[in-house]
Amino acid sequence: MSIVKKYKAEVIAIDSFIDGVYTLTLAPEKGRFRYSPGQFLHLAIDTEYDGASQWPNSRCFSLQTSPDETYAKITYAVNGEFTHQMENAIKPGSEVWVKLPYGELFDQEHSRSHTVFISGGTGITPYLSLFTDSSFAEYQKPVLYAGFRSRIFNLYSNELRRAATINRNLVENYIYQDTDGILNIDDIFAENGVYASYFISGPPVMIKSFKKALILKGVDEKNILTDDWE
Repeated sequence: MSIVKKYKAEVIAIDSFIDGVYTLTLAPEKGRFRYSPGQFLHLAIDTEYDGASQWPNSRCFSLQTSPDETYAKITYAVNGEFTHQMENAIKPGSEVWVKLPYGELFDQEHSRSHTVFISGGTGITPYLSLFTDSSFAEYQKPVLYAGFRSRIFNLYSNELRRAATINRNLVENYIYQDTDGILNIDDIFAENGVYASYFISGPPVMIKSFKKALILKGVDEKNILTDDWE
């Protein structure tokens, strides 16, 4: 089991290519962040927190960088009270507290010979921490189905280009809602069959409905792995 640790961190960069969607680059004040691909952190923005008292109000975010990096990236969309506070309070140079690692998404038993990664929106971020890690080369037939509202919401070209160099067998499928419609689990199943391992990450409603559909089609529940900690 991973040992959870608190880190005081600096926000060294904030990127926003779409209104209301931000990517934060975090650097620890000391040492390195320790985590595995697919894990997530708790982020707190309470400026009064001293690192020793009761952990303040926080929110979970998937880590989208390889553990080999000296920094960590998270992406969030402004859609609730806490993320509105983040939008207003966090600037380049801001200090925040993070607590990590949590989760075991890719530590769960799964097939590396035929693996299907399904994501909706920012649900792609936990996959990126694996795709940009050297361990991704071990996957023999990885297939990605990533759904976005439109092309401008696909903010991850740098990470995906790197993924393609680490594993040249990666098959990438991008579905843009404004031109292609929404992700279709029936089509995904028809292309990959009953014996693949399916990862699903995205809105809770999508996760629930896709998992139910795959089970009804005969996929063993242990071969359906979800990122639904929220």
